[in-house]
Amino acid sequence: MMEVGLLIIRLVIGLLFIGHGAQKLFGMFGGYGPKGTGGWMESVGIKPGVAMAIISGLMELIGGTMFGLGLFTPVAAILIALTMVGAIVKVHGPNGLWATANGYEYPLVVLAVVIGVALTGAGAYSIDAVLF
Repeated sequence: MMEVGLLIIRLVIGLLFIGHGAQKLFGMFGGYGPKGTGGWMESVGIKPGVAMAIISGLMELIGGTMFGLGLFTPVAAILIALTMVGAIVKVHGPNGLWATANGYEYPLVVLAVVIGVALTGAGAYSIDAVLF
């Protein structure tokens, strides 16, 4: 059952991050695309905004895809973790812990999950299990 649990965790996190990347890169799922996301990023001090929107969108899209597939899972986890550390430091940190106050609760949970899976391994139902 542990293998199924790891698969569920990887798929949920992976698909959510594919969605977050698609929001930033393509304006899908209610996102604003590179220009809109970049404008918001500049407003919170992340510059150059459009370039950073593209970079973070690619990290989320690629990291999410790799994490969901269990492909080079530690690398995927690093890509996702870096975006979460950035979200904590630049956006949510000043608001405290709780998500109800736009705090860093959600990015912290995601950070713990991806690091935990990277340290545990992607499980039997992953591309990593086939490759390694």
